Amino acid sequence: MKNWFKDTIAAGHRHTAGLKSDGTAMAVGDNKYGQCDVNDWCDIVAVTAGNVHLATNTGNAHTIGLLSDGSVKAVGWNNNGQCDVNEWRDIVAVAAGWRFTIGLKTDGTVVAVGRDHESQCNVRGWNDIVSVAAGDWHTIGLKLDGTVMAVGNNRYGQCDVNDWCDIVMVKAGYLHTIGLKSDGKVTAMGLNKQGQCDVSGWHGIVSIAAGSKHTIGLKSDGTVVAVGWNKYGQCNVNDWCDIVSIAAGCTHSVGLKSDGTVVAVGDNEYGQCNISHWGGIQLPQNRFLN
Repeated sequence: MKNWFKDTIAAGHRHTAGLKSDGTAMAVGDNKYGQCDVNDWCDIVAVTAGNVHLATNTGNAHTIGLLSDGSVKAVGWNNNGQCDVNEWRDIVAVAAGWRFTIGLKTDGTVVAVGRDHESQCNVRGWNDIVSVAAGDWHTIGLKLDGTVMAVGNNRYGQCDVNDWCDIVMVKAGYLHTIGLKSDGKVTAMGLNKQGQCDVSGWHGIVSIAAGSKHTIGLKSDGTVVAVGWNKYGQCNVNDWCDIVSIAAGCTHSVGLKSDGTVVAVGDNEYGQCNISHWGGIQLPQNRFLN
């Protein structure tokens, strides 16, 4: 467990965050609760943004930053204590769900704060974890052996991942879960009303992202595919190229190009897609675990 994938772009409910190559952060979009107040952050190695299903439409999002020393910063809505991460140490990866935050420690254990009404923070007994993902009401953990664990709301089977194997990356949406296999194929569980789980035909995928009701995949040639709800054009990624990292918010999608610039499609009511001027965003160091 020497290397962990680090997210350098993040898409939340109505905002987008990015990590610059100098360790500072930037964010655009809805800032009602201060979720974009990251300008004074420094020495950051990864960012993640809390999402929320469109139906709730409250905008109560938060943003998490992982520092190089293993500590964590948080800004945004904190009514459920999802930003109470100041005492966390030895963290190597973070994930932000709706009103809760997950942290992966160097020893492969997991910590959580925030809303736990559906037991999405019930991760105390997890071990040998190498990656974590947070949906609205459920949490996913990828184990060192390529198997997957899940806790939280399972109304649509989004936590039925116990038989998954050979997984190298996991992501969680509103009510669905996706996993990237070592052979470049993708598997999915959960609500599929909008076709967000229709990924069985994908191949050559090297990274995945889950929005509220859509799923996007990065191919080895730098192009991107998408399925699911497309009311706001969040799946209109067919013309993207030279992409090295992707992120999916509630109703928008973000792609990081190899030159450090960023592209975005989807809902832009709050300016969450106003990233065309961004540059110098840090490129992902490790796509898979070694």
